[in-house]
Amino acid sequence: MAERTRMHLAQFMIHGPTWHSHAMWRHPKTTAHGDDWFRPELYEHVARTCERGLFDMVFFADLNYISDTFTGSLDPALRYAVQAPEHDPIPLLSFMAATTKRVGLASTFSTSHHHPFYVARLFATLDHLTRGRVGWNVVTSLNHNQAANYGEVREDNDLRYDRAHEFIEVCQQLWSSWDDDAVVADRAAPQFVDSDKVRRIDYEGRFFSSRGPLNVTRSPMGGPAILQAGTSPKGRAFAARYADAIFAIQPRPVDARELRDDIRSRADDAGRNPDHVKLLFGAQPIIGESEDHAIELQHEHNELVPLEAGLAILSAHLDFDLAVLDPDEPMADRTEPELQRMRTRYLNPDGSSMTVAEVAQKHGQSVGLPQIVGTAISVADQLEAFVDEAGGDGFMLSPVHCPGSIEDFVDQVIPELQRRGRVRIEYAGTTIRDHLRQEW
Repeated sequence: MAERTRMHLAQFMIHGPTWHSHAMWRHPKTTAHGDDWFRPELYEHVARTCERGLFDMVFFADLNYISDTFTGSLDPALRYAVQAPEHDPIPLLSFMAATTKRVGLASTFSTSHHHPFYVARLFATLDHLTRGRVGWNVVTSLNHNQAANYGEVREDNDLRYDRAHEFIEVCQQLWSSWDDDAVVADRAAPQFVDSDKVRRIDYEGRFFSSRGPLNVTRSPMGGPAILQAGTSPKGRAFAARYADAIFAIQPRPVDARELRDDIRSRADDAGRNPDHVKLLFGAQPIIGESEDHAIELQHEHNELVPLEAGLAILSAHLDFDLAVLDPDEPMADRTEPELQRMRTRYLNPDGSSMTVAEVAQKHGQSVGLPQIVGTAISVADQLEAFVDEAGGDGFMLSPVHCPGSIEDFVDQVIPELQRRGRVRIEYAGTTIRDHLRQEW
């Protein structure tokens, strides 16, 4: 009998008008004014809703570019709001922390165009401001558009990850450069900090050097929780060594299980407890009053996504112009190196290949996340079946409209999952790492 997995839940977001769904900004249930996505009140509301649902975290993806990969023009990305515009999510974390008490708050930040000292200082400060609820999704920026914005040329995958390893090492040493009790604040002495408990790191590496120490006191978690989403061999090795949680898009449970088994094996080889590396698989719930109603809602959403929008976002994520391919050819038959990273997303449930156009259409609808469609009870059934077969630890949920979609899940599906003993009924700890390690 399959193991009954208790689910950790996270909410996917982007500080922009589209998230995984490229129908979102057009959807009739999304606020019609067109500018609510950059108003902080929306994110305050989402954070409170997710905390009410006892989610582990709210998670922001982030891209620092407008893609011209598809057709060599900015027009498709701008026309269809293909993750553009996209505002910086980091300032939102403090705002959302001020209006919540328990839910974790995580954001993507690239190692490719910054120095570790700045990033260590930024996330140590956020760890203080959130009282231990911040997470850092470590990425290496795989699109040439982002590198060009910083006046650089995109490096190859192996070199980016070698650099990221060193980046994290510097950050970890900086976060540890203050002892917990370094601040004594003795007014009579007078002595504010015991200097014997603060150290330089004198790091000299292949890519970075830093004298240290950090000028931020040791934070509640000693640095943020580390999140990761890479599925290449280098990405998996990085995640197994450092990550508290991994966000993975694997539409088929068989591929999800292969990834989880591999990550757990790598974590064990790295001397870590595999249970401390949680796998959160992407899912896009669509909840209806009946099965037929849910299917109607799915069709309503999917028909709002133009094929060209899907081609544009998939081209951006692959950093490969899909306009050069025949849209009717099998995507899994392509041998270009750029197209291999997302190979498991090109397959139908039976393992056959979708066409280029079919993959692009699904990518525009959900960026490859499986759509979980039905009543609240059947959505719970499907999530249970997926996580039990995959052996994973839970889900990164992505809505089809906002507001409304997240609230539907929290109000309808969470109580059903709680009744089945699949999700928590209360927070046991106060930090994001506490949430990720909670068993119940």
